[in-house]
Amino acid sequence: MRTRQTPAALTKNSGITVVQTRSKSSFIKTISEFCANRPFSATLIFILTVTFVFLTVPALDIWITRLFYAGDHVFPAARSPLWNKVRYLGVHLIQWAAGLALFVMLFKLAFPKLKALMDLRAPIFMLSTLIIGPGIVTNAILKNNWGRPRPRSTEIFGGDLPFVGVWEPTNYCDTNCSFVSGEGSAAFWLFTLVFIVPKNWRIPVASVIAVLCTIFSTNRVAFGGHFTSDTLLSWGITMLVILSVHWYLYKRTPVWAQPDNLDTSFTKAGIWLHSKIGSTACLAAKSTKSFLRKFH
Repeated sequence: MRTRQTPAALTKNSGITVVQTRSKSSFIKTISEFCANRPFSATLIFILTVTFVFLTVPALDIWITRLFYAGDHVFPAARSPLWNKVRYLGVHLIQWAAGLALFVMLFKLAFPKLKALMDLRAPIFMLSTLIIGPGIVTNAILKNNWGRPRPRSTEIFGGDLPFVGVWEPTNYCDTNCSFVSGEGSAAFWLFTLVFIVPKNWRIPVASVIAVLCTIFSTNRVAFGGHFTSDTLLSWGITMLVILSVHWYLYKRTPVWAQPDNLDTSFTKAGIWLHSKIGSTACLAAKSTKSFLRKFH
């Protein structure tokens, strides 16, 4: 027989629920404020936490990968036309973002007397973090030297190489190895847009990029191309690069990177290029004319 609660009991239970909800909300707010006020510390804590978890429980990497494995060396997502299109959508988005940043710089060089389309620190920030983060740190240094076999290359998932834990250098893989995720790093690089859009756009833009980054990065785990730890650590490492370059350009701001100085430098460079192109064009025209006279 169900016991009816008295109004006093209902009020007490409701009060407990409200307190729990407020506690959770307060905790989330505290974490958010800490990340916003101390992003470097928050990123380092994230990297250390992920490292501790996967060093302590390396089987967690295997367990997560098994969720996407069908046996007989088959990762169904890797054979899916849909998920392959999703993968290359991520690649194209990164190319478009980088291309847009490059266009802003080239536009200023092509039309030096016009005002730049935006603060020129923005395209420099985007392109430099792409080169340093996904390019140099992730691919050239870590992926090409750490030697961690990809999941699909390990004995556990139909390959012939042993499973290797996170941060453990080996010589089982020569180049383009599993640690860390290159596409995960590049997908996370899209967060550079959050730093340069107007303030009232930041939360919506960050929300969209967070969803896309999660989809693109999880896709690589589902393909058997990376372990989860590869992906999570690529995020943390890329964020450190983004924060460092942003601090240098927007917080410290050396003399050359001050907006007016950058605009002036690009203006001078554009005018110089125009003069050189004009001189070269005149020389080419004269040479062509002289060459054609020989046939008259």
